[in-house]
Amino acid sequence: MQGKARKVVQAILYETIAVLCVTPVLSWAFDAGMAHSAALSLILSAVALAWNMLYNWLFEYWEARQAQRRRTLWRRFMHAFGFEGGLVLILLPVVAGWMQISLWAALLTNLALFLFFFVYAFVFQWAFDQLFDVPESARETA
Repeated sequence: MQGKARKVVQAILYETIAVLCVTPVLSWAFDAGMAHSAALSLILSAVALAWNMLYNWLFEYWEARQAQRRRTLWRRFMHAFGFEGGLVLILLPVVAGWMQISLWAALLTNLALFLFFFVYAFVFQWAFDQLFDVPESARETA
């Protein structure tokens, strides 16, 4: 699977699993109702989905122009770090406003989510590449 279809399937699967994992944790961590936490999870997911599409387009644009295009362990690490690090910053005001907490508390929350999602992004993308093969941008030129 390549192109737009790959990007859409990857992003939707990623975010669906993320919402299912994050909702109960937010509910527990903030002693908030599941509906309130699910709504925040869906908002976070929608923002993350948009960021996912943009970030992966930019990453694959960069990747396709590299002399060595193979997805090494280091490249996978940098992909996950860049995606999740950018998302921490983007979501900071969203979490603070929705949960009515300080920016500091929101930053700590986002960093905790970052730790989970850093590992999750790495494992998910590796598994996705195993199931659907790597994108054209990661294939060695003949």
